[in-house]
Amino acid sequence: MDSRSGAEHRAELLAGATGAVGEVGAGQGLNFAHYPATVTGVTAVEPDPTLRAAALVAAGVAPVPVTVAAGTAEALPLPAGSVDVVVLSLVLCSVPDPLQALAEARRVLTPGGRLLVYEHVRSRAPLIGWLQHVATPVWTRMAGGCHLDRDATGLVELAGWTPARQRRFGFSPARGLPPVPHVLSTTGTSAPAERRHAPAAPRARCQRWVLTVGPVVTVASVILW
Repeated sequence: MDSRSGAEHRAELLAGATGAVGEVGAGQGLNFAHYPATVTGVTAVEPDPTLRAAALVAAGVAPVPVTVAAGTAEALPLPAGSVDVVVLSLVLCSVPDPLQALAEARRVLTPGGRLLVYEHVRSRAPLIGWLQHVATPVWTRMAGGCHLDRDATGLVELAGWTPARQRRFGFSPARGLPPVPHVLSTTGTSAPAERRHAPAAPRARCQRWVLTVGPVVTVASVILW
């Protein structure tokens, strides 16, 4: 993924980060190399032991101090008001309760802190969005709980945040995969929103992703993106 412009997206996301940072769902630490010198330290939270071990290796060569901690997006091991920036990078697609994760991001941020988001999102094109939804039941099982049809930007707004800057673009993370919509956004803190549930997506029958949906999405993406 990073060899196909993913690294540039991470660098763009983190370019304006300053002070203390909390990174949620750090994975193997691919963001660490892109933190600027204006960051005084990063607490990177990752629930998976294998990915956390890889993140520890990446932390050892990061340009800023990085502490890797066990924890989940819905219950961050950070005190309230302890970080200036929260980073959500390709994580809202897979957390079981994204609204609780966003509430936790708000809890740990200082007043005036910022939320930096890099996520793939549901397409605005009706056909592509429908195909993402049809493919999600299979894809979720293949890709560690990732939901192709989750509207990350809609969830951020539902949680009471208003993006100050947002860039939407198509991106194929691997050879052979169709381009899907991604978003890079910077969001300032806002008044806490009343806790609400994300709207349920309409039910759809599961299709054969590899043989049927994949090629159709590829063609439709070229036509409709």
